[in-house]
Amino acid sequence: MKIFRTGAILILLTVVLVLAGDAIGGRSGMQMALIFAALINFVSYFFSDKIALASSGAQPVTREQLPRLYDVMERLSAKANIPVPKLYVVPDAAPNAFATGRSPSHASVAVTQGLLQIMNDDELEGVIAHELSHVRNYDILTSSIAATVAGAITYMAQMGKWAMLFGGFGGNRDDERGGGGLSALLMIFLAPFAALLLQLFLSRTREYAADETGVRMVGHPYGLISALEKLGAYNKRIPTSAISPSTSSLCIVKPFFGSGTMSSLFSTHPPLEDRIAVLKHLGNAPLR
Repeated sequence: MKIFRTGAILILLTVVLVLAGDAIGGRSGMQMALIFAALINFVSYFFSDKIALASSGAQPVTREQLPRLYDVMERLSAKANIPVPKLYVVPDAAPNAFATGRSPSHASVAVTQGLLQIMNDDELEGVIAHELSHVRNYDILTSSIAATVAGAITYMAQMGKWAMLFGGFGGNRDDERGGGGLSALLMIFLAPFAALLLQLFLSRTREYAADETGVRMVGHPYGLISALEKLGAYNKRIPTSAISPSTSSLCIVKPFFGSGTMSSLFSTHPPLEDRIAVLKHLGNAPLR
């Protein structure tokens, strides 16, 4: 069901792209936007892990430095049948963790110093299982595809705005409908908003999926439930000093930046209370 839902969201994004391209710039406009966005996201896909790790100040750690973390990571990686990711620690008192990398063989997991200080063994296991689930489920690849399509839609809308300001919509359209009329005006303003909502919904779907996969990897939800409860409490009063807004979507919980937060409608993460409720329901049902 979750795979179907993810596929449906990607198909909807593609439909929005096709409709927006036809309305704003014709077929050629759609192709140009998709090529432009694909080039940007190609670079992002292959280098996003390095960008995320560098921007957060993450430092690689050895088994000698953190045997507890290595023990958990190696045990769960064996259960998930994936290579052990590279391990990093972020010098941040705010507890959090994130995984990055384009595939299981090119993956990294980073945890903050704050997380290591407050988590007991069961809670740490739940957090690491969640992050390894993102790696195992190829969530970075899925997010990159969604970002490519959403980026193309946004780029086309920007082109449409400039065309409107400087003498009409797309002079090189493939048919007399392409790039003109009320449909183009609507797409310029509505298509990027629709793409954003679909992208955010996809991100939330992947968080729920990683929670469930992590629980099945461990065999019970109680460590992750306790970890999320702790993370929710601490992240309300300890602002992050290392994780940037561009990296926040990768984190197990949305970091606290010490200022007003956006509406939950525009959050990349589902509400913690909803995630915990789903996990408690899993705990009441037999895991397969």
